[in-house]
Order: sequence, then C-alpha cells, then structure tokens
Amino acid sequence: MVGPTRPQFVLFGSSIVQLSFSHGGWGAILSDIYARKADILLRGYFGWNSRRALQVLDQVFPKDAAIQPSLVIAYFGGNDSMGPHPSGLGPHVPLPEYIESMRKIVIHLQSLSEETRIILLSCPPVNEEKIRGNISQFLSELVRTNELCQRYSDACVKLGQEMGVKVVDLFTALQKRDDWMDACFTDGIHLSAEGSKIVVEEIIKVIKEADWEPCLHWKSMPTEFAEDSPYDLVAADGKTTLNPSEWTFYREHHWD
Repeated sequence: MVGPTRPQFVLFGSSIVQLSFSHGGWGAILSDIYARKADILLRGYFGWNSRRALQVLDQVFPKDAAIQPSLVIAYFGGNDSMGPHPSGLGPHVPLPEYIESMRKIVIHLQSLSEETRIILLSCPPVNEEKIRGNISQFLSELVRTNELCQRYSDACVKLGQEMGVKVVDLFTALQKRDDWMDACFTDGIHLSAEGSKIVVEEIIKVIKEADWEPCLHWKSMPTEFAEDSPYDLVAADGKTTLNPSEWTFYREHHWD
C-alpha cells in the first residue's frame, strides 16, 4: 500500500458502480472532488444482485482489516428488481429477500468500525422504451419496469430509515429532471455523465448535511501535502509563489 494513508471511500455494488468511472461517471467525479483528501476504491460487479453480494461480503470487507473504510456507498437493487425468468435462473431476487439481504449488508458494514459511515443508493428508474429496443441475440428478454424499480427503491429508502442509515433516493432524484429518460442514461439503464452528476449532487448533499465526526465533506477534509513551497508556481510579482493545492477552477462543475 502506498502512503500517506488517506481515508478510504468504497463504492460497492453492481454495474452502476462498476461503470462509475466510465462515461464521466459518478465514481470518477468523486475521485476528482476528493483528490488528495480520500481514496475512492471501486468494488463494482456487473450484473450482480444482493444475494451474490452477501456471498463475498466478508472478502470485500474483512472485519480484521488493518484499515477500515471511512465511508461505504452501497448500491444493489436494479438487478434484484428484474422480473423473474421462467427457468429460475437470472438476477431476480424477491423483494422480501432483497430487504433482508440489504439489512445483512448494512449490519456487516456497521460492524467494521465505529467510524465507518454508510450511504445506500436506491434503485433508479429506467427508460423502458429504450430497454425494449435494445434487442440482443445473446440475452433473454430483460423485464425491467419502473413499477418494479420503485418497489425496490422504496424498500431501500424505508430500510435506511429503520436502520438509521443515510439513503440517496435515486428513483426520485433522477426524475426531477424533465428530460431524465433521454439525458440520464446511456442505454436506458446505466448512467450517462448527466445522470452521474445528479448522483454526485445527492451524495455530496448527504455528506454535507450528515452529523458525522469526523466530517467527510470534501471542503472539511485536509488536503495532503498542502504546505507552501518555494517550488510552487511563481506569482506575477516575481517574488512569491502560488500554492495550487486547493485550486478547483479547472472543474467543469463547481461542487458545493
């Protein structure tokens, strides 16, 4: 492991997590926001459901690890919410089982350390028309509807409230934008750059408003090696230097 040791933020989930560094994704944006402040670690698994996540939970988050994450952002539900296949195969998980699986995931994460914080992301909506048009010779028909997505999203939000865990309601957040069906997805399911910006806004809002000690908001966290140096860029006066450690002007979007 390289040093110095920074707080670790772990993104744990299915394809919306695995792809969060693609297409201007929300994981990449968080890595930029928290540059020199926290390490954003990706543990995303395309196609996975909460049942499969439970199988590897101890391996991804061992309780005896020397360093435990400061924050875990967990997302499962989209694949769980898919309609069941007649064969019994596939990612569908019945809603009651999904709720209990997520409960077990939260309990495990809470046991890692007293300072490990958790944010759950609920199931986002989908563009049903676009999904129906994405015909593949390799896959059976994908049964993904917003009716199902909302059931699993609502269940995730309710579980978070019951367990005192922060939740980002993606089903509601994405639909606040009038053109969400076209703007927020690459294929009707996975997030575009515009969709990811909404996810980041909601995550940053939760972190900023949370009563956590220490505070995990990016503006409150120390910047690594931020001391002034004679090796910094020389200022216009030709006598002093400018410390660029906290510069953010290069960002396309200025986050609160």
